[in-house]
Amino acid sequence: MSDYNLETKCIHSGYTPSKGEPCALPVYQSTTYKYDTTDEMGQLFDLKADGYFYTRLQNPTNDAVAAKIADLEGGVAAILTSSGQAANFYAVFNICEAGDHVVAASTIYGGTFNLLAVTFKKLGIDCTFVDTDASEEEIAAAFKPNTKVLFAETIANPALVVLDIEKFARVAHQNGVPLIVDNTFATPVNCRPFEWGADIVTHSTTKYMDGHAVQVGGAIVDSGNFDWDAYGHKYHGLTEPDESYHGVIYTKQFGKKAYITKATSQLMRDLGSIPSPMNCFLLNLGLETLPLRMERHCSNAQKIAEYLNAHKKVSHVNYAGLPDDKYHALAQKYMKNGQTCGVISFELTGGRDAAVRFMDSLKLATIATHVAASITMVLHPASHTHRQMNDEQLVEAGVSPGMIRLSIGIENADDIIKDLDQALENA
Repeated sequence: MSDYNLETKCIHSGYTPSKGEPCALPVYQSTTYKYDTTDEMGQLFDLKADGYFYTRLQNPTNDAVAAKIADLEGGVAAILTSSGQAANFYAVFNICEAGDHVVAASTIYGGTFNLLAVTFKKLGIDCTFVDTDASEEEIAAAFKPNTKVLFAETIANPALVVLDIEKFARVAHQNGVPLIVDNTFATPVNCRPFEWGADIVTHSTTKYMDGHAVQVGGAIVDSGNFDWDAYGHKYHGLTEPDESYHGVIYTKQFGKKAYITKATSQLMRDLGSIPSPMNCFLLNLGLETLPLRMERHCSNAQKIAEYLNAHKKVSHVNYAGLPDDKYHALAQKYMKNGQTCGVISFELTGGRDAAVRFMDSLKLATIATHVAASITMVLHPASHTHRQMNDEQLVEAGVSPGMIRLSIGIENADDIIKDLDQALENA
């Protein structure tokens, strides 16, 4: 649906009913699919025919939603996973193996930091973290001959650092590796990283794409722009025969869809981190209203960021919509109308103890390990999402001990401010 605007794609992409078929995307709640001959099934297992044979590999409901997200991001193909963490794992592991190296921005979600720093290390894949604001030369200095990926987030969770996508893309491409960008917070409504040079985009669809905190999921979208064959010596998993599939060479057989096809037919086959069709159905409902909700999340967050910025008990507010924010200019460049997301982080003058008193005094806002839902939620990263990090790692991730992450919902902004105001009196 390339001729349509994003708001229309959110409703219509991925699934087009024929005469007499349901207007709503059906839930194909089935593990298996019937065929008339053994050869028909064999062709599917050899990747020589399109079709469905087992939901761990493909499912019509899941595929329709994946196609919609690919269209929203401007990619050639996408795969859905059981969580955002699974999406980031698959995105990197699809092109890395033991002995390889990853470079990543340090200001990323705590779970992703741990995935790259700890879990991947157990698999023999090392990671070097770089300051998101570092110069191109400083970022490039972290690269090694075995570096396969540069990874970052469009808007860092919870530091709210806005990524200079073009800078990171230049460094990645000068070193012959793809740039993977987690676009969870911005969503394609506010930013489409492929337009600025990113090669692969990931999402925790649990967040704004769902918007109602009813399903956990992830997505990987490939732009189709990275030339894997040009660096075949690095990415032999894509450019050399896969003996587990009768010697198929993904780049030759699937062209621009090679990366996603490999992730589906190889990683999903072996690891099986699939979302349920019902979860994908719920995700699709969320996607239909994504543009409307993002507009409200962002407008509410702007009002509340301005309120907090003027409050005497607040020492600092991180929100790129504020003109004096360090990342305001980057938000104006990369984000639609300068809008980022509905998440704000801030510190109180009283530090960590005041933050705890403030959070415990809230009545409307919910203390929860979640963001980007229709209700306003609050969290203390150093005690919750980043709890496993030491003080040095917290600093690298842009998280101070007193930082509060506030995810603004779609309630009336005045009611949210009223709740914040009474809680701040007790802080």
